Amino acid sequence: MALRFRPADASFYDMFSTLAAQLVNGAGLLNEVFTEGTDRAALADRMREAEHSADEATHEIIRRVNTTFVTPFDREDIYALASALDDVMDFMEEAVDMVLLYEIDDLPPELAEQVSVIQRCAEVTADSMPRLQSMKNLDEFWIEINRLENAGDKHYRRILAKLFNGELEALEVMKLKDVVDSLEAAIDAFESVANVVEQIAVKES
Repeated sequence: MALRFRPADASFYDMFSTLAAQLVNGAGLLNEVFTEGTDRAALADRMREAEHSADEATHEIIRRVNTTFVTPFDREDIYALASALDDVMDFMEEAVDMVLLYEIDDLPPELAEQVSVIQRCAEVTADSMPRLQSMKNLDEFWIEINRLENAGDKHYRRILAKLFNGELEALEVMKLKDVVDSLEAAIDAFESVANVVEQIAVKES
């Protein structure tokens, strides 16, 4: 008797694309928070909603993995990619929440450079997710994310140097450093996403 194999569930590609698109939305909200004259409390509420939506999208991917007989690639890699994408949103939401909770009125303009890196990372990541289905041109994705992460590291060091130059009060430095660290963690999380995608591409090639 001939064996019949079920086709892999292609809906995973759509779900990853949806989750990555939510990161673009989150990065946009993050940019608004770091823009002067905005209603940060309202933006923080919208960011929490975006983070909740990302959580739901992540849980939907996990549920689908647990109920699907044939997955498009290794289950462990699906878990890892979903988790890495969700981590990005968590760190962005954390940065926004800290700005609000710490009542930081004046954000150093240098932080806008980190936010710009995050926005670019989100756009590149969202653009790459549909290409998981064909596994083509994905090397461009992780190369660009690596370049952006290196740029983010340079910005991070410069920001820290300015924070600790003695011009600000110690408490203000501590508050701002927490925000800066969350932004850096978001960029690092994008690199984790790229690493997982590279791992998947190598396995599937």
